[in-house]
Amino acid sequence: MQAALIIFEGMTSLDFIGFYDPVTRLKTMGFRPDFQWRFCALQPRISDDRGLGLIPDYVAAPLDGFDLLFIPGGFATRSLQHNQEMLAWLKTAAPVPLKTSVCTGALLLGAAGFLAGKRATTHPKALQELVPYCRVVPGVRVVDDGKVITAGGVAASLDLGLYVVERLAGPEARAKIAAQMDYPYR
Repeated sequence: MQAALIIFEGMTSLDFIGFYDPVTRLKTMGFRPDFQWRFCALQPRISDDRGLGLIPDYVAAPLDGFDLLFIPGGFATRSLQHNQEMLAWLKTAAPVPLKTSVCTGALLLGAAGFLAGKRATTHPKALQELVPYCRVVPGVRVVDDGKVITAGGVAASLDLGLYVVERLAGPEARAKIAAQMDYPYR
């Protein structure tokens, strides 16, 4: 299984790391030895919203060969949801079977057309911004609409990561990874 973990200038790192930590344990703890991940971006170097630098594995490469897409949030999503280069790149993920986001990363999923007719959520303060892209926007922590899973604000990234772990490897894997992280999974 191949995961495309999207990174972009101005993202919130905790959104990213909260998801990244539990899902990458699928491999490191032996639940899914086939689980691979790549950091994907449009630029060769990214800085988060506080200046932390990240270097992607894939730069501007099409996303269609992945099995899982993850998009974090951050204030930069407010402008990126209107950025045609970003949207064209994200649309290359159309064949990806499972798309996920946390926080305002849902705005990017929506702007790329992946939330049309679906239920989705985002940060509680951005719920109204998500409405034009979705069928229903419940203010809950995690929303699973089949091929798209979205989560609320920053701390919900851990819940999303563990939810995806359970979906990919079962409840026992989720429980063991949560215990290893000393996280009281909801």
